[in-house]
Amino acid sequence: MSRSRDMADFGGSASSGGITGKNRLQNGQFAVAQRGTTFASGDNNDAAYTLDRWKIFSDGNDVIDVSQEATTVPTNRLFAASLDVETANKKFGIAQIVEHKNCVGLIGGKVTLSFQAKVSETSKLDNVKAAIISWSSTADSPTADMISAWGSEGTNPTLASNFTYENTPANLSVTSSYAKYSVTANVDTSGAKNIIVFIWSDVTDTTAGHFLYITDVQLEAGDTATDYEMKKYSDDLKECMRYFYKLRKTNAYGEFCTIRTYSGDDGTGIIYFPQPMRVQPTLTIDKTVNATNFAYDLNSISIAASDVNVTQVGIAAASSSGSAFTAGGGAVIQSNGASGAIDVSFDFASEL
Repeated sequence: MSRSRDMADFGGSASSGGITGKNRLQNGQFAVAQRGTTFASGDNNDAAYTLDRWKIFSDGNDVIDVSQEATTVPTNRLFAASLDVETANKKFGIAQIVEHKNCVGLIGGKVTLSFQAKVSETSKLDNVKAAIISWSSTADSPTADMISAWGSEGTNPTLASNFTYENTPANLSVTSSYAKYSVTANVDTSGAKNIIVFIWSDVTDTTAGHFLYITDVQLEAGDTATDYEMKKYSDDLKECMRYFYKLRKTNAYGEFCTIRTYSGDDGTGIIYFPQPMRVQPTLTIDKTVNATNFAYDLNSISIAASDVNVTQVGIAAASSSGSAFTAGGGAVIQSNGASGAIDVSFDFASEL
């Protein structure tokens, strides 16, 4: 056994799926779907995150719908990623960026990317490729869109500055039946800080309604594609929550956090994360903050200036009424259930 293989196998064996900790990717079977299970027009733009940890890269917006596939999957698997062509004659794919801390033992050596894939129609989706790409500027701060120009059919896309192909991508000849594919590279670009895995259709003659399915995506040290490392769903979810955490309430008067009210119209509280996040996150709320959607006539909810780190965030709330709160008292940030349940999400992101 080679030294690189020994390093990849360090950590002991598991009852199934081989060596624990060898796969440097998260959510390789697309089981975790905190943002949702289907990403269509408006949510499927170029460089958008979809199923946890996975980004779309496409030659324009609304080129593919991405879904968590539960029917067309390999034997003894639950899920795959379904890439459904929406805009014909455009290249598209998905990618995951490996955090700098998780690239230790990969950069400077040989690595192997493997996955299972199939297409619904080989007459058009007849050129699927895979790449191992490095990012050689500031660690964990890659340019949002790594593709500079998509190029003609069969020509590998031109990467943006500081991205480098570590292998020479070629047609994998993916068929209409699931099979395992792999590529190997020596990650030797000077100053490399992150590794990105990219699987894409390099075809510019596609038909809407055709599908590319992908699952069991694994990146490991060494030059051999070993068996996919099976993880418990709870472990996969915990790893994904380092980068994205959705706090969702679907009931009437769904409660997000308790706040101390400093005046009649403002207060602050704390939301604790179930898993430490990569860096201090940003907050996006999927509903307009107003009296229709939130109790106490709230018109502002934001991350506070204090009590913010990777384990918690301070939350500041303000009301438009001027007298919704009792000064020196307490209240709860909650959805407005006067007219029934409202589906509201607080999305905390610390993605790469």
